[in-house]
Amino acid sequence: MPEPLRLMAVHAHPDDESSKGAAMMARYVDEGVDVLVVTCTGGERGSILNPALQHRKDIEDNISEIRRAEMDRARAILGVRQHWLGFVDSGLPEGDPLPPLPEGCFALVPLEEATETLVKEVRSFRPHVITTYDEFGGYPHPDHIRTHEISVAAFDAAADPDKFPDAGEPWQPLKLYYDVGFSVERTEALHEAMLRLGLESPFAEWRERRAKWGERRQPNLTTRVPVGDWFERRDAALLAHATQVDPNGWFFSIPLDIQREVWPTDDFERVRSLVDSPLPEDDLFAGIRDRVTS
Repeated sequence: MPEPLRLMAVHAHPDDESSKGAAMMARYVDEGVDVLVVTCTGGERGSILNPALQHRKDIEDNISEIRRAEMDRARAILGVRQHWLGFVDSGLPEGDPLPPLPEGCFALVPLEEATETLVKEVRSFRPHVITTYDEFGGYPHPDHIRTHEISVAAFDAAADPDKFPDAGEPWQPLKLYYDVGFSVERTEALHEAMLRLGLESPFAEWRERRAKWGERRQPNLTTRVPVGDWFERRDAALLAHATQVDPNGWFFSIPLDIQREVWPTDDFERVRSLVDSPLPEDDLFAGIRDRVTS
């Protein structure tokens, strides 16, 4: 029987999987790909972003359990498997100067220790493709940056029998991608489409927020996976994280028909490939399918 294709998506917090590449995962699940979301932290220090749920002591006092339940709902909607790495949310430091990170948080765990934990997952699940964040973390949250660091390190170490010998039998993933999310190109295209139709664009504030992050390397959009038919599943999964998203917020203000017309893809930057696959691509498994399933 042919070996199933396997995809591992490494994320920092519960809800990240639903706001970054969720439509892509739902598509691949429907195509028979085995998809595993690895969530590095429990999101214990995440802010409650849904105005309707803010300032509720019952939620604040039980945020860890609530976020796990939200993750269960999102996982079921997307149809993926999901594992927790078990690290503690670092929180997003704010202020000038920034306060120190809390003791014992994910971002302060030694890199080798955190990498070994992810290598165990890689060697157990044996993914052909891994997705994660770029060196900027997608945005400058310390947990996102550490997720990038351990994902790249685990990709490079998983096949080496001399690295982490107690972490399972070596396995070589074939491709590593950075999730691009709302690139400048995508943002501008949607912004212009909204204005052209006489609609209010949500991206003015987005532009201001990006400007505060300062200069950064612009991603190279190597791979655009068509996922317009899975946008409803993506949105339903994100709404399952009820504490983390405003259902009336900017993410849901762009009509789906506009999204499907203007930018119907989830976008990625390919940063490692051990197979021959010319760029640009429209499939994370380009160059892998015939090799694995034939």
